[in-house]
Amino acid sequence: MRISRLYLPASLTLGAEVELDDRARQYVLQVLRLRPGAALILFNGRGDEYTARLILAEKRRATVLLDEKHSPERESPLAIHLGLGISKGERMDYAIQKAVELGATEITPLFSQHCVVRLDEKRIQNRLRHWQAIIISACEQCGRNRLADLHAPMTFSRWIEMDNAEIDLILAPQASQVLGQIHPPPQQLRLAIGPEGGFSDEEIAAATAGGFTAVSLGPRILRTETAVVAGLSALQTLWGDLNRHA
Repeated sequence: MRISRLYLPASLTLGAEVELDDRARQYVLQVLRLRPGAALILFNGRGDEYTARLILAEKRRATVLLDEKHSPERESPLAIHLGLGISKGERMDYAIQKAVELGATEITPLFSQHCVVRLDEKRIQNRLRHWQAIIISACEQCGRNRLADLHAPMTFSRWIEMDNAEIDLILAPQASQVLGQIHPPPQQLRLAIGPEGGFSDEEIAAATAGGFTAVSLGPRILRTETAVVAGLSALQTLWGDLNRHA
């Protein structure tokens, strides 16, 4: 039987009794309907995970006992910082979820010329909380013990001016170069993927002038959320861990 994994932003120590926060408690008691003695796996984002037993299950309080500590390495050897054009609602949610499952280590939402989403400061903070929850849920599901870093949204022009990684890439359907032509194999990179409508010609020109390499994922135009899945899958297959045995 599959044991549920839970992120708990707290200090975790082998043998300790730990109280679940509201989010974890509601999920354990109201969604899973677990009873004392049920097994769980807890992690706090620092690389380790703990097998645990539910020892107290009350309406307003739930406590677990941490039985065993494990340190499985599920992070890719390829560090990917994804700069993602902000798209509407479920498309952005899906893109972030799949980016985490595919091993992105950092995600920066980007405002670009074709971005149709407009956010004031209050909505930005709400979106950040929402996206952070998606990252946590994706890590719980896929087995990662470290959360992808979510950065505050910024303009595309500012993001491309940040310190370069080993390789900076921007997806552009009209590009003549493909990922397999990139040499030497990097250990860290930045990848820019546009929103609905992609990046403008001016943005692609500005990125390439700043050291980015424009690459294509093939002859077909992909939706932004599809491009995230295809792009990160290709990167992890070429230089990461999709082609490696556990």
